[in-house]
Amino acid sequence: MSSGIDTGILLDAGTNEIEIMEFTIHNDTFGINVAKVKEILMDSEIKAMPHSHPSVEGVFKSRDVLLTVINLPHYLGLNSDEEKERSLFIVTSFNKMSVAFRVDAVVGINRISWKNIEKPDKTIYGGSEGVTTGIANFEDRLITILDFEKIVSDISPENGIQVSSITKMGKRSQNNIPIIVVEDSTLLAKMILECLNLAGFTNIIQFNNGEEAWDYLNGFRQQKNITDAVACIITDIEMPKMDGHRLTKLIKSDNEFNVIPVIIFSSLINNEMRKKGEHLGADAQLSKPDIGNLVSVLDGLIKNINRELQES
Repeated sequence: MSSGIDTGILLDAGTNEIEIMEFTIHNDTFGINVAKVKEILMDSEIKAMPHSHPSVEGVFKSRDVLLTVINLPHYLGLNSDEEKERSLFIVTSFNKMSVAFRVDAVVGINRISWKNIEKPDKTIYGGSEGVTTGIANFEDRLITILDFEKIVSDISPENGIQVSSITKMGKRSQNNIPIIVVEDSTLLAKMILECLNLAGFTNIIQFNNGEEAWDYLNGFRQQKNITDAVACIITDIEMPKMDGHRLTKLIKSDNEFNVIPVIIFSSLINNEMRKKGEHLGADAQLSKPDIGNLVSVLDGLIKNINRELQES
């Protein structure tokens, strides 16, 4: 039995809200962005894969698609063997790949404002980098929203951001234009900044969410050439306090800031999300972890800025 997710319920872009699919593991409550969920499947026979990560159960086939199964209770250290007989698979789609995660039960879908989601202490579920996007205080309970990209990157590092894609570009000249990177994941922010520095960009300011970036940007109001202060903004979508879509909407609907190029760099980029980003005015939308493509697009946007400044 399977349960498809009706993407028609997904929110309009720029509302600063998220729809969370709530699920449980060993009586703990967790959440995943509905935009990442393809379907819910009942437990199925799995073929074990030798020499795989301890949290990888194996693979199974669904609708002619081979899916890797990650045992989420095992990864989080929350094994619950007594409940395994009634467990489910949440089949996800992000970073241009599909993965199934074993959970105990799915509770339902909730609509929550990012303002009601706090960034947790980094030591929760995964050490110094953390594996949570945020903690949502919803009705009478706390929902831990997991960072599924971080989980997949831990298990399969080759599916994360690759510095080698920048080194393959060869020697590049340095560029001191001011770039803002908005990314709440400590690990991904570190990797993005490392790659951009390697690509020659030396003036980068990083913020943990859209609210921080928007507050910083407002400090430059009435500046004659705003791109002298902020030449480009690279933003994730999923972030506590203010998400990337809301940030993009605020920038592109503001007469002082709408000339600043905005690149949405997210694991959620698909056809539907791309339409939302276009509607908000994003200048480019790229799927993680393709950092090489991000640098190439950034190069093109900067050339356009320089050309416009010379013509003005």
